Amino acid sequence: MAITLTPAAASRVRQYMVGEQGGIGLRFGVRKTGCSGWAYTVDVATGASDNDAVFDQEELKVVVDKSALPLLDGTQIDFARQGLNRVFVFKNPNVAGECGCGESFSVERAAI
Repeated sequence: MAITLTPAAASRVRQYMVGEQGGIGLRFGVRKTGCSGWAYTVDVATGASDNDAVFDQEELKVVVDKSALPLLDGTQIDFARQGLNRVFVFKNPNVAGECGCGESFSVERAAI
């Protein structure tokens, strides 16, 4: 199982960590929401517990709750410019569909 960061995403995470006392990397997860079922969550990770999987990349840690791994395994996190916005972009091989507004995604039942 792996979650990866592109160089652009790693750079953005480092920018977020400036001023975050105790930041070790990125906390990546999901929450139930939206019309398709799941939405990504992104925050600065300040630690990890026994319930977390930790992936080391580009001198950063990507911390993911183990219960979310079936939904996120294989995801590549990028950071890109979309129009006037700059956003994280998730390339998740587990996604079966996305809502029209881009706020949420669904997965096949086998992944849940």
